Amino acid sequence: MQLNNNVTEFILLGLTQEPVRKKIVFFTFLLIYLGTLLGNFLIIATIKTSWALGSPMYFFLFHLALSDTFLSTSIGPRMIVDAFLKKTTISFNECMIQVFSSHFFGCLEIFILIIMAVDCYVAICKPLRYTIIMSHQVCGALGAVAWVGSCVHSSAQIFLALNFPFCGPNVIDHYFCDLQPLLKLACADTYVVNLLLVSNSGGICTVSFVMVMFSYVIILRSLRNHSAEGRKKAFSTCISHIIGVILFFGPCIFIYTRPATTFSMEKMIAVFYTIGTPLFNSLIYTLRNAEVKNAMRKVWNMKLISGDK
Repeated sequence: MQLNNNVTEFILLGLTQEPVRKKIVFFTFLLIYLGTLLGNFLIIATIKTSWALGSPMYFFLFHLALSDTFLSTSIGPRMIVDAFLKKTTISFNECMIQVFSSHFFGCLEIFILIIMAVDCYVAICKPLRYTIIMSHQVCGALGAVAWVGSCVHSSAQIFLALNFPFCGPNVIDHYFCDLQPLLKLACADTYVVNLLLVSNSGGICTVSFVMVMFSYVIILRSLRNHSAEGRKKAFSTCISHIIGVILFFGPCIFIYTRPATTFSMEKMIAVFYTIGTPLFNSLIYTLRNAEVKNAMRKVWNMKLISGDK
């Protein structure tokens, strides 16, 4: 996989090098990662086993939970293990795999969030045509487009990364491999590559964020025609989604729409969309969604009853 590179491995500096802080990082992010896995596995299992959650919204929620699980897994476990080690190295090939996987599932999450915003818009603004517009065929096609589009995006990213010339420096001041920290180590002029990065990752993040927020503005304005109870329920759901969107897109836009320069808070900002958002999404769709909570109770009650027989 290496092209004209003298570097066979990279050294990851992680979030901190202080022993006490590394222990705090280990326990904190271990709990966050386990919470992310538990929450998303509950969502996945509930949607797959409950007939009550057969609407398009939960079809896309299933894919969102998958993308959250894989995104956190592509970064979290290694970050947690590295907090125990004095010197943390990652091979060139492993680094490229991490670049591909993090961008694949990060981009998949972006596409799924866009589709969920569209689904919410149709459900609230076009309720009489909802079943026609969001048919099973349309949902399946949208899901397929999201996965294929993510593959195209991450393939472009890995193509850029594989063409970076590395000739000596191999210390990455970050907790995972990504194009921005790798650009700082390249032994060549990276101006054009940085423009491609901004137009690809930065463009996708910015345009997607504007699209999602615009759709929610339309949705919130249309709630004026609904009953007080309907407005309250829809507004609560929309606000939760909007918070999740801001927590994910805000850091992404900051990271991928600027030059590859060092910024003291860059790593902490990246934590929000790589580690924090997957946990936050699982909390939104379990603790704040009555249908999901009711379906979970029914599924687990059925399992308990069948286990007693």
